[in-house]
Amino acid sequence: MSFISKTTVLKMLFSLVCFLLVLSRQETDAKNSEDIRCKCICPPYKDIDGKIYNQNVSLKDCNCLHVVEPMPVEGKDVEAYCLRCECKYEERSSQTIKVTIIIYLSILGLLLLYMVYLTLLEPILKRRLFGHSQLIQSDDDVGDQQPFANAHDVLSRSRSRSNMLNKVEHAQQRWRRQVQEQRKSVFDRHVVLS
Repeated sequence: MSFISKTTVLKMLFSLVCFLLVLSRQETDAKNSEDIRCKCICPPYKDIDGKIYNQNVSLKDCNCLHVVEPMPVEGKDVEAYCLRCECKYEERSSQTIKVTIIIYLSILGLLLLYMVYLTLLEPILKRRLFGHSQLIQSDDDVGDQQPFANAHDVLSRSRSRSNMLNKVEHAQQRWRRQVQEQRKSVFDRHVVLS
């Protein structure tokens, strides 16, 4: 099995950055019709229910007369109805939203690839590099045998390797030796006291 190298990951990140730059340089003057809108919230008036109206209009046309279509009232009630409505001009950048989503999904993809590497490939590579030596004894072997008879060899190998995982393994081995010694001394005291 092969795994993704650092250069491949760097190439993917470089390609992503180039893609995002191309997206961001597109013309922003020609706004998408979904990027601008005028939203009017009109409360209930006489026997007419309250309603929300959305219309793609410019900032200067963002008022009740241009947005509320069809007008639910007629004549002199139009002005009274429009005074109750609250209109807001809203603008967003769909390009920024797209770029943000692409970055977010790219980060999630990289984390997923890293998780696959840690769960599947690293144990295989570790077994291939360091062999199939068993460092942990089962509880059945506690008896009179000296725990971790090859501990000196394991410790000398772990000192020569400088990565953090080996330091953690070394600490675990030392802790297990201490636990084994404590168990042995407790059982010896138990025999002496009885």
